[in-house]
Amino acid sequence: MIKVISFKICPFVQRVTALLETKKIPYKIEFISLKDKPQWFLDISPNGQVPVLITESGVALFESDAIIEYLEEAYSPLENNVSFEHKALDRAWSYLAAKNYLSQCSTMRSPSKEMLDERSNNLSKAFDKIEQALDQGPFFKGETLSNVDIAWLPLLHRSAMIQKHTCFDFLDRHPKVKAWQKALLESDLPTRSVPDDFEQVFTDFYLSDQTYLGSGNNCEMDSSTQCGGSNCCN
Repeated sequence: MIKVISFKICPFVQRVTALLETKKIPYKIEFISLKDKPQWFLDISPNGQVPVLITESGVALFESDAIIEYLEEAYSPLENNVSFEHKALDRAWSYLAAKNYLSQCSTMRSPSKEMLDERSNNLSKAFDKIEQALDQGPFFKGETLSNVDIAWLPLLHRSAMIQKHTCFDFLDRHPKVKAWQKALLESDLPTRSVPDDFEQVFTDFYLSDQTYLGSGNNCEMDSSTQCGGSNCCN
């Protein structure tokens, strides 16, 4: 059986487990501490980062992009009869999501309002782009999930967690992305792709007293710009 080496709140890991869940590929998962990485993990992970996927034949794969590519090639693809051009576009849109995972992580850890505003404005540029690309939905390419949905899931799931516990909405002024987020949340894939205690571990880290979002002061910000008044890894 496939094994995934994971850190509980790593978005890169969630992208991999979400694809495994969607494809219904059996797997087991082992969690490690990134502050105290075991030597056996460092021996199989050249970059010292999660996720690492150990194949059924015992080969350790690293780098999430490579792992996703392996799962698409070694198991039945999510979509059939996709042209080379559209496969390239799917990879590009997926790359746009993944390269913003750490940007969202640092934004959520912002210690001040000024830093939160600056970082969230930069992150919003990615949501601007995907907003323009979305069509009728409910998912990126219509009625069925694609690898683009899988890639954007960690960003949209974490945005939902932040809005649930604070007044801050990463997706304010992005109605199509909000509808897409809702469809993904209702699919139950976010819950199935993270550990049972994900929400607790996530809020302990990102909404601690060391972060501006964790202070509760963000609810005092201008609701027209941040509150949506109408409504470590690789």
